[in-house]
Amino acid sequence: MGLSDLFARIRTGDRVSRQEGLFLLQKAELLELGSLANEIRFKKNPEPRVTFVVDTNPNYTNICNVDCIFCAFYRHPGGAGEYTYTVDHMIQNFKESATKGVTTVLLQGGVNPALPFEYYVELVERTVKEVPEVWPHFFSTSEIIGMSQVSGLTISEVLRRLWDAGQRTIPGGGAEILADRVKKKISHLKGTSADWVNVMREAHKIGYKSTATMMYGHLEKDEDIIEHLEVIRQLQDEHHGFTAFVPWSFKPGNTPLEKIIPHYATSTRYMQIIALSRIYLDNFPRIQASWFSEGKKAGQIALHFGADDFGGTLLEENVHAAANFVNKTNTEECIQLIHGAGFAAAQRTTLYDIMKVFELREEAAA
Repeated sequence: MGLSDLFARIRTGDRVSRQEGLFLLQKAELLELGSLANEIRFKKNPEPRVTFVVDTNPNYTNICNVDCIFCAFYRHPGGAGEYTYTVDHMIQNFKESATKGVTTVLLQGGVNPALPFEYYVELVERTVKEVPEVWPHFFSTSEIIGMSQVSGLTISEVLRRLWDAGQRTIPGGGAEILADRVKKKISHLKGTSADWVNVMREAHKIGYKSTATMMYGHLEKDEDIIEHLEVIRQLQDEHHGFTAFVPWSFKPGNTPLEKIIPHYATSTRYMQIIALSRIYLDNFPRIQASWFSEGKKAGQIALHFGADDFGGTLLEENVHAAANFVNKTNTEECIQLIHGAGFAAAQRTTLYDIMKVFELREEAAA
């Protein structure tokens, strides 16, 4: 089958197979792929509107025993610069963020076995009670697996306890590439692809919503990217627990992997990934463009390649900063960037409920 026939089938709503996905990634012209992805985006979300969330991404500890070779953030106990903050400290951080208009706290840390499970439960309970203005979007799959190990509880029991404390969503971090051939090389202590899937599946069964993520641009091959998309598409078929797909490229600065992969992935590759994900992930409601990880201009362009969300404002961020990669914005600039790309901007919640729409003015579109 040629590309034109495949494009025609996709337009009728046919699901793309693994082999067809690989064919699109390797053979389709970028602009044609992007045009098709944009068509699908507007079929799924017809409004000429791009959402964003006012959020922050602090960390409660950088102590970690997983030792991923793509990470510049983690420290070992007693190492230079290591820290673990108290629950009181984090609550104060959240309160200060709330005064700046933050509505979502995306909280992650290292996998620190010295922290008891009660620390995490208290953190959720107190956030819900003491800082009701912010939504606790807490803990990657790796941290949840760590909680299970220190507590002796099953993954489901850990998630249920966090749910009872008031948590309702989890971020998609920890996936990297869901192909064990790659995981063994870049994060061999972190567990398998099945471990990530298991946490997400158990979370979705309980009622949690989450994002799905992908970090590419390191040791993966095209086939691994397709494997990743296939795994999360199959999981989405089960419970429809994913709210959005969020891909970003590996940042090598200060990481052990920097010696092997010294360069960033290109913006062209990013547009390929965004467009392909919109086409392949037919059961995902949203695809997120990342001004933060790819640059503001690339983020704007991605909005014409199938993406319909602009992520968050990220008032605080430390993981990419540890890799010497820093982009910053604020709510006003985020709105301007969306308007500059030709869309109305809509501030949203973690669950994509619209809070406020900033209509595109004619002068902004000109």
